Amino acid sequence: MKRIFLPLLLAAIIVTFSNWGFYGHQRINRLAVFTLPPEMIGFYKVNLHDIVEASVNPDRRRYSVKAEAPRHYIDLDHYGDSVFQQMPHTWRAAVEKYSEDTLQAYGIVPWHINRMYYDLKQAFLLRDPSRILKVSSEMGHYIADAHVPLHTTENYNGQLTGQDGIHGFWESRLPELYSESYDFFVGPAEYVANPQEAAWQAVRDSHSFVKQVLEEEKKLSEKMGDKKFAFETKGRQTVRTYAPAYAAAYHRVLNGMVEQRMRQAIKLVGDLWFTAWVDAGQPNLKSLIGYKPTEEELALRRAELEQWKKPSVPARAHDTDH
Repeated sequence: MKRIFLPLLLAAIIVTFSNWGFYGHQRINRLAVFTLPPEMIGFYKVNLHDIVEASVNPDRRRYSVKAEAPRHYIDLDHYGDSVFQQMPHTWRAAVEKYSEDTLQAYGIVPWHINRMYYDLKQAFLLRDPSRILKVSSEMGHYIADAHVPLHTTENYNGQLTGQDGIHGFWESRLPELYSESYDFFVGPAEYVANPQEAAWQAVRDSHSFVKQVLEEEKKLSEKMGDKKFAFETKGRQTVRTYAPAYAAAYHRVLNGMVEQRMRQAIKLVGDLWFTAWVDAGQPNLKSLIGYKPTEEELALRRAELEQWKKPSVPARAHDTDH
């Protein structure tokens, strides 16, 4: 890349994102609501703002809650080429084989999705509208993360191959630029017989794209050279980001991958919301439509948001985009 004068460099920042970015997570949750059957959609639509807004809470608390970060990913390549043959899919068996410390160190997203399914089932059984909304929103976040290829590899931000920043590029920059043209009609939510296996299938599918994600960007970077980055004005800041022409070229060579992973995420979010409701005995959600959070609940939400603004958990190296 060409030399940048120091004053300009100091004024610029690299645009970074967390996971799908707020835009992606919020859109996935929003669209998942419209896959639900009539018995569910009324309650979810009335509370659509909460379902969308709370979808990013796992990111908001990531650096203030110690247990949070590993819930967003799994570094499958740490376990070797035969991970899908050797890795137990149930949490208890995986802990017995690898230890809980190891699993936490390299990510637990497929197991955490299954745990969230059981939490949501319990919330439906208790007919607890506040809990239903909270767990639904956050379950959507983790399911969406499981559909990101770079959430399944130790080289999650290209840091091992000289491609630092590719994480936010793939999952935030590209959706923000191109998702308006995507086809997000994924059909109605369907019952999932085994939520744990569905979560594992999501990470397996995501992992199959890792090589393409990295190799195509590497080839494009070598081809376009100093045309890779551009400067844009965002508010009062001048930021360095991936150039529109570079983003367009990368999006083109990925051949619909980002759209496909977003579609699959939307579908599985709706499917698992629906499955938890069915397995809870299909409680009458129409009777919960009048739910309004109490002042106490609202105060707790505000307090949590303030607490999450105070980072206390150190990030891993290159972890700002993981």
